[in-house]
Formats: sequence, C-alpha cells, structure tokens
Amino acid sequence: MRLEISCQDRLGITQDVLDILVAHEIDLRGIEIDVGGKIFLNFPNIEFADFQHLMPKIRRIDGIDDVKTTPFMPAERERNQLSAILQTLPDPVFSIDTRSQILMCNEAVTSGLELNLTDIKRTELDEWVTGFNFHRWLDADDIRPQSIKVQFIQQDYLADILPIHVPDGEDGTIIAGAVVMLKSEMRLGQQFSAFHQTNTDSFDHFVTHSPAMTKAVREARKIADLDAPILIFGETGTGKEMIAKACHQASRRSEGEFLALNCASLPDSVAETELFGYAAGAFNQPEGKAGLLELAAGGTLLLDEIADMSSQLQAKLLRVMEHGEFRRVGDDKPVSIDVRFICTTCRDLGQLVEEGRFRKELYYRLNVLSLVMPSLKERRPDIVPLAEAFIVQHSSKLGRRPAKLSKSCVEFLQQYPWPGNVRQLQNALFRALSLLDGKEITKEDIQLPSCAPSMTYIDENFEGTLDEEVKKFERDMLRRLYPSYPSTRQLAKKLGLSHTAIANKLREYGINKATVKF
Repeated sequence: MRLEISCQDRLGITQDVLDILVAHEIDLRGIEIDVGGKIFLNFPNIEFADFQHLMPKIRRIDGIDDVKTTPFMPAERERNQLSAILQTLPDPVFSIDTRSQILMCNEAVTSGLELNLTDIKRTELDEWVTGFNFHRWLDADDIRPQSIKVQFIQQDYLADILPIHVPDGEDGTIIAGAVVMLKSEMRLGQQFSAFHQTNTDSFDHFVTHSPAMTKAVREARKIADLDAPILIFGETGTGKEMIAKACHQASRRSEGEFLALNCASLPDSVAETELFGYAAGAFNQPEGKAGLLELAAGGTLLLDEIADMSSQLQAKLLRVMEHGEFRRVGDDKPVSIDVRFICTTCRDLGQLVEEGRFRKELYYRLNVLSLVMPSLKERRPDIVPLAEAFIVQHSSKLGRRPAKLSKSCVEFLQQYPWPGNVRQLQNALFRALSLLDGKEITKEDIQLPSCAPSMTYIDENFEGTLDEEVKKFERDMLRRLYPSYPSTRQLAKKLGLSHTAIANKLREYGINKATVKF
C-alpha cells in the first residue's frame, strides 16, 4: 500500500507521521518527500480494521491537509515512465555501470540478440558491442560524450555514448555509468533525409558496402552522361533495370522519357508495333500509333533482355541504329530518332554471337559502354543493409512498424546463396512481414523453398579431404532439390542419373519425406 500525504512545511511533521506507523507496528518499505509539500509512504498491505484507525490518526496531525492512497511512489512512476520510453525506442539502448556492465537494455536489444534481459544483465557491454573500449573511456579523468562507429550483431551502428553524473556534495559530481544508444546507417540516413529534402544523386539509393557493387556504381556514374548505348550484363534479379534508370536520371536526357520494352515477354509482331508504331490504315485501324522510338524522343529507351529479340527484329533495330531513322509499320515515310539505347541481358551475348544466335553487327553497335551488375552472392556486405531497407519499404506499404532482424536471421541471410539475387531477397522479406505477428524477423520466418539455407561455399582454408567436401556438396544439393522432386525417378531425370543411383544416394544421406521439410 502507498499513501500520498499533503501537508504544510512544518519542522518535525514527517517524524510525527513515522511515530504513528511505529505505534501500529507497520514495516515501512520506503518514504519520499516532495518539495511541493507531499510525503509518500510505501508499506505492506494491512488489514482494513488497522487502516481505518491509521488514516484518522494521520489526518489529526497538525499541518496535515489530506491523506489518500496512490498507485505509485514518485520514483516508481518515473521509473515506469522511463522504462516505457526506453522500450518503445526503435534503436538499441544500453545502460551500463562504471565497470561497463549492463544494468538495463530495451526490447530492440533483447529481440536482436534473441535473449532475455536476465541473460544480458551484468554481462559486459564489450561482449555485444565491439569497436570501442568502454573500460578505458570510463576510467578516464575527463569523461566526455562520444559518437563513434561500432558493430552490433555483425552490423555497423553509430553509437552515442553519454556519461551519467550524479551529485557528490554541493559542488562536485561523480560518474555513475553511461547510456549507449545505437543507430544503424539506415536509420541515420532516414533522419538525415528528413532534415534535408533536396534533390539527391540518382545513384544514392544503391547499397554499396561491397567492393563489387561499389565498382559497378562508380562505373555507372562515369558513363551515365555519355550519349553512347549502354549494355548491362547481370543475372536475373540483380537490378539491371534500376541502374539503367539511374543512368538515365543522371544524364543530360533526364528531362526526357524513360521507356522500356521487354524483348522476352512479347511475340515478335507485337514487339515490332510496340517499338516502331504503325501508320493510319494499318491493321484496319483508322488512326496511327506512335511507337516507343517516337515516344522516347529526347530520352532513353531500355531494351530489356535484348538476347531474346528475334533475328528479324534485330535486323530492323540495326538499321535504325545505323541510319538514325525508322518507318512505322505500314508507312513509307521515314522518322528521325533522337534516343539513347540502354540494353540489358542475363545471357552471354558474345557466346550467342559465336553460335550465330545474335547478330554480330548489332552486338558491336550496342556494346559501346558496358556494365556488369554483380550477383547478390558477390555482395555479402550488402545483404543486411538491403534487407533493412526492404523492411522499411514493405512495412510502410503494410502499415506497420518496421520489424527487427534477429541474430539468427542475419546469419541465415548472409549464408544463403540467393540464386534469385536482390529480387528474391525483397520478395522473401515481403512474405515474412506479411505473415509476421511479432516485432522481429527470425530465421524461421524466412521461407525459401527453392534453395536450401544450409548451402554453403567452401572456404580456401577448409579442413578435410576432397571426397568429404564433394559428398557434403552432393548431400546439400539432393536435400535442396528433394522437396521439388520427391519422386526418385523425377530427381534422377533432373540430374541425369539412373533411378537406382539416386535411390542409393538418398538412402546413404538419409534423405526422405520424414527428414526433409517440404
């Protein structure tokens, strides 16, 4: 039970109250005196009969104005309010003592580490946050606030390290510990953007922590403002169209249109009319239609997956690039063009040229400036920042607060081979967020049935024999494919082996419907 006593400022009034408690043999747990003329008492619950006698006696003390029960002591209320504020902060926050041991942390920490507060309390902060010597800082003679780059759960953060001083006598203070607040690069970027709403570089939104992506964006910046055609190579899902659009936005044609034609998704006749348009009277149409070459005048035309363009259309495109003009379907009147071409492909055009499946002259016309978009497995340092960015993007669409990545999820994302590249990562996180009930994404929330997460790459310093590593690779591959080909005959056909050979290997590795998750 807690009492709030309103009283006048009289010498000895607190002692009078305490004397009554002693007389009733009440064990006092706590007392707080407020400068505003209030005394707060905290003692165990007492019987109603004792309470009836206690209250009138306190009220009769000279200088007491009112006595009533209260749910909280002031310190308890303040502590609860601070705890509520701490827990709602989206960024990891630690409170440490003078030995850098953790006294308190918020939910962003516990969910990220996948541990309870009791598992984290009294451990040293250096165990979880690396890159700064907290011991040395706390032992210094002059302790000042610090802002420094650190790592937490294998991710980069900016740490604001703020000392806590408490009064020591009338004039001095002593250090009691510190508060450490972490902010990810993504969060810092969002806050910076909120204050500086200016036009940014068209390449700024690319995540470039990896050397491979840094190189790709650096080269794209250099060739963006040149007016020659660009040929962009890269696996499916690597972001070829995104960097093509960035090149357009960074060019002198940025005020013009950026239009695209997917060469793989349209029949040849449809692709031709989309590209060149048609004259009035063609296809029994009273009015003509402008094609993408006309509509993109002064801008950029993206030819997506150019390797899938038919030979007939390749020949017509070559004439357009050679003469700088074209004719609409069903028309004899030439139309001059002012368009920059950017083409993308996930195939080896040079090999297709050698095989006679792509026109050599067109290949050399298109391959003036080239870019290679790295696969996601070549961009390991970019995976977590990309994931965080997608989480914010998807959470906004879903109308929910951004979730956190747990430690196991971070490790899972970094180890996965990502055959579908950035697009696969984006889709996997959207699915996870759509079905998520809590505030963090764990390894189990990421469902990627097309490729096993156990698939790893052999380190150059691996221990073991070649035969052991080959068997390990074979086992992982069979385990990955088995959910899609649960029939041994289907799996044998997929891998070009006999039914008996596959059955023996599945038996050897213990792969069956009971041991593999579908």
